[in-house]
Amino acid sequence: MTKLLIGTNNAGKRREYLEILNTLPLEILTLKQAGITVDPDEPYETFEANAIHKAQIFARESGLPTLADDSGLSIDALNGRPGVYSRRYAGENATDDDRMNVVLSELEGIDDDQRGAQFVCVSVLALPNGDTASATGIVRGKIALQPGKRTNGFGYDPIFIPEGYDAVFSALPPEVKNTISHRGRAAQALLPNIKRLLEVG
Repeated sequence: MTKLLIGTNNAGKRREYLEILNTLPLEILTLKQAGITVDPDEPYETFEANAIHKAQIFARESGLPTLADDSGLSIDALNGRPGVYSRRYAGENATDDDRMNVVLSELEGIDDDQRGAQFVCVSVLALPNGDTASATGIVRGKIALQPGKRTNGFGYDPIFIPEGYDAVFSALPPEVKNTISHRGRAAQALLPNIKRLLEVG
């Protein structure tokens, strides 16, 4: 069975990719299972450049086809922040709650109809020979006035309400979230290239 490395140390991302890719005949490995300890930085100003950078490093280190991404939350009223700095927005060692609290404090006093935002994800499949394929997923929505239910999800999910829904991402069942999420849309768009390059499906 063809092996695919999921190039992230984020347990939430790994779980979502496992759920999204579960129909393909792949043996999906984590970084720990592959013995990879390198932790690439994110030095670029775009999601795509960061995603390619990470995927190629993991593929080269492991010798395996690797799926990695870069994603973030862009808020209209904050001129697109935190954007590519979403993970580091409250500092390198900040928790999810720390990051959400910074965003909510910056939006204090902003009316509900001015809290538009979008999640962006660029997923990249990198082969050990350096070849890559990428796809982008975007989901529009708005920032809640306060964190919502945390049944599912991670990161900024408890404060993001996707368009067409009354609940935050983290309150939606996984099968719903994975269909409409930025990561789910990016992965679905990348599937044809995953099947072609890995000769599966």
